[in-house]
Amino acid sequence: GITKFCIHPKNCFETKAKVGGTKKVNFEAIKALNPDLIIGNKEENEKSDIEYLQKHYPVWMSDISSLEDCFVMMQKLGELLECSDKAAEMILSLKGSFSNLKAEKSAAEAPRVAYFIWQEPYMVAASDTFIDEMLKVAGFRNVFESFSRYPEIDMELLVKLNPDLIFLSSEPYPFKEKHLAFFKQICPRAELSIVDGELFSWYGSRLLKSADYFMELQSKFSKI
Repeated sequence: GITKFCIHPKNCFETKAKVGGTKKVNFEAIKALNPDLIIGNKEENEKSDIEYLQKHYPVWMSDISSLEDCFVMMQKLGELLECSDKAAEMILSLKGSFSNLKAEKSAAEAPRVAYFIWQEPYMVAASDTFIDEMLKVAGFRNVFESFSRYPEIDMELLVKLNPDLIFLSSEPYPFKEKHLAFFKQICPRAELSIVDGELFSWYGSRLLKSADYFMELQSKFSKI
């Protein structure tokens, strides 16, 4: 069973039973599947839902805020699912790809980025998030580094912080090219870009594509 957001790979999304979303769990669907294991995440899932499920099924929880956390998760799941060799192979591949990713500037000189995840209300990824960690890995500095988690912000604050770059994430809110004009009007000096939210925030196998993507972003904004 998978959630409605588990869209990769496509053939699995089309064939596996859906058990609702991360916030709205379909307990009847889970009961029908009678799982041997449920994999949850501290940030994504509601505590009350997990506590209920733990009474009936084995539940393993992840809590991810860094790349190292991802590697530990993969190792643990490899052990639980009896595919440790495959997990070790993926960890080795990821460590290699990220070791090739070098920030072109020091942290103090890195381009300053506002990373938007939602609109109405406008919300950004700030400190203590995996996205913030990925921004650092990619060679950027979060203008909301003094804020915690996912704060709601207004445009006056954005103007005051004066970012070099504004990233509009493709998910969870599906920002599109049509949204760029609004932010350009607010911060005309900033460079704007729609970025692949999966490669900044999905801490599983999608990370295999992240390092190369971050290199492309570094090259695109190297003159800032």
